[in-house]
Amino acid sequence: MLRPNKHSDPQLTVLPVAGEILKRLRKKRSCSIADLRKYVEDVGSDRTGLLMPSIAVLYLLGLVEYRRKTDCMEYIAP
Repeated sequence: MLRPNKHSDPQLTVLPVAGEILKRLRKKRSCSIADLRKYVEDVGSDRTGLLMPSIAVLYLLGLVEYRRKTDCMEYIAP
């Protein structure tokens, strides 16, 4: 869900998780999907289901790109 409503916790939506992933990718420039999954679990174990939708949002915004050879997400500076 992109926009929280009165029944959802704002920290358990796609946008905060995408922000955490973006912070991680800005530091490391490239990170495997498994590393990102572990990082999201460390931040909050109830956020793991939001990993792929968050990556999809970042991809649609043109901030990350998937590298198939290395199975990594790479931060692309605008």
